[in-house]
Amino acid sequence: MGHAGMAAAAVRYLKVGRPVEALPRPELRCVREDERAPVDPDEFRRVLGDFASGVTIVTAPGVEGGEADAAGPAGFACQSFSSLSLDPPLVAFMVGRTSTTWPRIARAGVFCVNVLSAGQGPLCRAFARSGTDKFAGVEHDAAPVSGAPRLTGTLAWIDCTIHAVHTGGDHLIVVGRVNALGRGDATAEQPLLFHKGRFI
Repeated sequence: MGHAGMAAAAVRYLKVGRPVEALPRPELRCVREDERAPVDPDEFRRVLGDFASGVTIVTAPGVEGGEADAAGPAGFACQSFSSLSLDPPLVAFMVGRTSTTWPRIARAGVFCVNVLSAGQGPLCRAFARSGTDKFAGVEHDAAPVSGAPRLTGTLAWIDCTIHAVHTGGDHLIVVGRVNALGRGDATAEQPLLFHKGRFI
């Protein structure tokens, strides 16, 4: 049976609802210093900056019983977002381990990805700052399943439950199970893109 056949069989098996045993982890070997290719961080940013990406704002509802300054909704600007799987429907975003917003999203256990339109650069900048009330004056309603803020004027929204979290260097890879999604009220507009350190 080829890879495609095994994948299809696995999907059928999972749909039956039987318990699934995890496969053994592959053996991991540390990379020695003499094997490590020297990569300058500034050059890394310059080269990877040639890859244009869409821009999103990931939001989560406030959690009762949270700290006084973290009781309201949470959100941050995120360009590291991707679709991941069709069956089951999964998406992923990456967040820095030092993010002060991530613990609030993790505590909520749910999030909404808001795909920004071309005119929402100022909104993105506001959500990229820390230590401010990011939702002040921002129009939004509640995503249908999670209750996370669904921002007005976006191209699309994806309402998710946290499915898994993996480590990835100085970032975390957050996988979300999609519960609901839809196109926003700016579908006629172009997307907001980030390229070489600026919006285009």
